[in-house]
Amino acid sequence: MVDAQTTEAYDALVLQLSDEDGVAVTPDGLLVHGKLFAFLDGDALVVELPEARATDLRERGQAFGFTGGGHELRDWVTIRDLELWPELAREAHEFVGEPAVGGQS
Repeated sequence: MVDAQTTEAYDALVLQLSDEDGVAVTPDGLLVHGKLFAFLDGDALVVELPEARATDLRERGQAFGFTGGGHELRDWVTIRDLELWPELAREAHEFVGEPAVGGQS
């Protein structure tokens, strides 16, 4: 069960990011150009970040690894600190929404 504070924080994130170009809100989470970049997992936000950034956040104890398909995904982290959600969701949006190297350039 998700508490009211978590729901409010996620709803605020959705409101902030839903007007961005290419962002869609689905039952699965937030997508940019059809790619998932953030979703709610219980009382935590899970985001995809560059591997170095995700590792740094885990090493400093600000994020935890996320397990999908039976193994930890190195680019995905779980964030429980609601105050970090806006910054890290924006980073995830920019990271996932960037065109692939060599594409669209």
